[in-house]
Amino acid sequence: MLRVQAPAKLNLYLRVVGKRADGFHELETLFERIDLCDELQLELQPRQLQLTCSDPTLSCGEENLVLKAARALQQLTNTDQGAQLHLIKRIPIAAGLGGGSSDAAAALLGLNALWALGLDQQTLVKVAAQLGSDVPFFLWDVPFAVGRGRGEQGEPVTSEAQLAHILVTPDAQLATKEVYAGSRFDLTGTGASLSIALHALRNGSLGELVSGLRNDLAPEAIRRCPVIAAVQSLLRESGCLGVLLSGSGPSVFGLCRDLAHAHAVQAQVARRAPPAWRLSVVTTERTGAQRLLGE
Repeated sequence: MLRVQAPAKLNLYLRVVGKRADGFHELETLFERIDLCDELQLELQPRQLQLTCSDPTLSCGEENLVLKAARALQQLTNTDQGAQLHLIKRIPIAAGLGGGSSDAAAALLGLNALWALGLDQQTLVKVAAQLGSDVPFFLWDVPFAVGRGRGEQGEPVTSEAQLAHILVTPDAQLATKEVYAGSRFDLTGTGASLSIALHALRNGSLGELVSGLRNDLAPEAIRRCPVIAAVQSLLRESGCLGVLLSGSGPSVFGLCRDLAHAHAVQAQVARRAPPAWRLSVVTTERTGAQRLLGE
């Protein structure tokens, strides 16, 4: 049996720069891989694909991205091999953290090894882009990357930064498609720029990174899910350097000075937050090369 870690992501920057002919939006985004991880367990079996999950609320049917990834590899390589797949779910579902995309990438990595397909990264990335806009990022094996196009065009970012955040996911879910559909974007280029965030990451300047945080989806996400604004206010009042919605939400992260500061903020937030809010301290995940864990 193989085990593959599937880390979550945060969007430190997300700007919508236009509408594409295919109906998707043209993006500039800055991904950070974090150490909150699902785990996908894979065991060889003939022909059939079967998926189970530790979270009974998650569908394990054909619409699940793990199965879609497995089917795509079977079709691409004409293999008659199958697998029993079990997903241990720790990343909140439909929360703006890329859990489903990361699980799909883990399936591509794990099955490529389990079935001894020998596919290179470039081939896997092409398959990943067909599955979802965020999926390729989880194959790039870098903690930070710029995403363009739908988000699937990657540019690794060289940075030694080890960021620490408090991550809050309220008891709500948001559909990415609906948030995009309801948003009205200012395409004039005003506001924080990607260059500010990149310069901050490369130079290790937290103050500059705070001024570069941006998410164009936040207004519509808050309109649909007003509790996001309450989360943001509480994180600011508790001493975070900067606060931002991740992806289409509803998860919100607060950038902290270091790990000790993040734990101190978490303790303050926990005293005031409703029990249904999920609180965790997360840091930059830099060990992507070890995500294929073996038996």
